[in-house]
Amino acid sequence: MRDLVVKDNALINASYNLDLVEQRLILLAIVEARESGKGINANDPLQVHAESYINQFNVARQTAYQALKDACKDLFARQFSYQEINKRGNIENVLSRWVSEIRYIDAEATVKLIFAPAIVPLITRLEEQFTKYELQQISNLTSAYAVRLYELLIAWRSTGQTPFIELTEFRQKIGVLDDEYTRMGNFKDRVLNLAIAQVNEHTDIIVKCEQHKRGRTISGFSFTFKQKKSVTKATKSAEINIEDLAKKMTVAQRHLFAKELAELPEMGKYSQGTESYSQFAVRIAEMLQDPQKLKELVPHLIKVGFKAK
Repeated sequence: MRDLVVKDNALINASYNLDLVEQRLILLAIVEARESGKGINANDPLQVHAESYINQFNVARQTAYQALKDACKDLFARQFSYQEINKRGNIENVLSRWVSEIRYIDAEATVKLIFAPAIVPLITRLEEQFTKYELQQISNLTSAYAVRLYELLIAWRSTGQTPFIELTEFRQKIGVLDDEYTRMGNFKDRVLNLAIAQVNEHTDIIVKCEQHKRGRTISGFSFTFKQKKSVTKATKSAEINIEDLAKKMTVAQRHLFAKELAELPEMGKYSQGTESYSQFAVRIAEMLQDPQKLKELVPHLIKVGFKAK
């Protein structure tokens, strides 16, 4: 099973500053919750082994556990902010910690953490807007800014472009402190251009940035991006009798493959953006009955294990 990370877009758009190891720790904890079936709550700790960190991010074995341990301690002191609409229709500004409790076991090279109550629904709620991606996509990113940029971008995967983001807001979202890289040249070299270069090289998308000005001053940025062409060796659609396949695929097969397809990042262009995984999967199952749509989806079907006979 692919390691999928799911975050509510309220969290993706939250303004916070985490370093690379802290971000990786949170992502591994989310994956651990999904794979173990424990889920995420405000009472039970999730554990992350140093071995998982080593295997996922290809880091040195002798430093992996200490890095996780330090990240766990630092994360305990971190805060994040976001906004939500209350029942009266007013904006509530929320400030919360990331975790309410941490533990580390030296003899097992393992850390444990419990997410704070405020963050639990933001990570687990799938009924509203969500962003999902394979953990592998950010495994080779060595800049925390690149991880944040990738997360911000794929929240707009269905359109392939972001709206204009004002400079101050963008700095907050990508995790740059007010007193860091105050000169635009330094900000571009050390943050923006570095993040774009890493996203383009190591993830599944290619991104371009457009800067916007008020007079001679840069006021913010917008981004456009597209999916990289798949390098997976797959059977060509032309070699498959689409009409025959549409008739022979059973209801159970359609729903089985639809569930797998719903979790592919490249299927984001078919998503309506406000549906859960299960709702998206139901709609994909309906698409598989349409020969024209089925023809489009054959390469993705092959990626999730479909084999043409």
